[in-house]
Amino acid sequence: MILLPSPPIFSQGQFGSNYYLYPILTGMLVTFSGEIIRGITIGLAYIIRGGKDKKVYAEKLVTEGIFRHCRNPLYVGNILMLLGVGILANSAIYVGIVIPFFLFIYQAIVLAEENFLRNKFGADFDEYCSQVNRWMIDFTGISDTIRGMQFNYKRWILKEYNTLFIWLVGITTVLLFKYPVFESNRYIKIYIFGITVIALGCVYGYVRYLKKSRKMTDSML
Repeated sequence: MILLPSPPIFSQGQFGSNYYLYPILTGMLVTFSGEIIRGITIGLAYIIRGGKDKKVYAEKLVTEGIFRHCRNPLYVGNILMLLGVGILANSAIYVGIVIPFFLFIYQAIVLAEENFLRNKFGADFDEYCSQVNRWMIDFTGISDTIRGMQFNYKRWILKEYNTLFIWLVGITTVLLFKYPVFESNRYIKIYIFGITVIALGCVYGYVRYLKKSRKMTDSML
């Protein structure tokens, strides 16, 4: 949907000839904020999202890392990444349709997960909910949290490489094909896009190889 014709969020009539800087800078800030939140969350303390055997699943109640400051930081990161790409594409339709749709989906997922966690962990989960917000990140003491834990960059790479590949290809697509200011020649655009996708694909394939061969694991040892 990011490439569909849409009324702009930022128009030349409102913001002048350099109007495109507003969606680019704002969109990149928002979408990179989402990935930073996801990256720090995964690197500090990971929760198995998506369940196990098509069922909600939890080995333990994870309350450390960024989960001390927000109950669903991975979902917050996802939403910011999606929102940022929509702003980057300067698409009012994308932001107006896709974001509310995903907010509804994530709210439904969270309610199902919370029901499972409440049944499994009881009072411990209720106490956690009373101290930590479902969606809003409380940044109080977050620097102490980060300093007090070791960031597992291998886990971030191994868990996030799929998301990073799709996300970076999406950003490249938007910048090249939504903004002629970067390159107006269609053939050069296609060439740059192809080279970028091949390069990202090589990195993706290498990380996947390391993961499947277990030459890289998320062990901290």
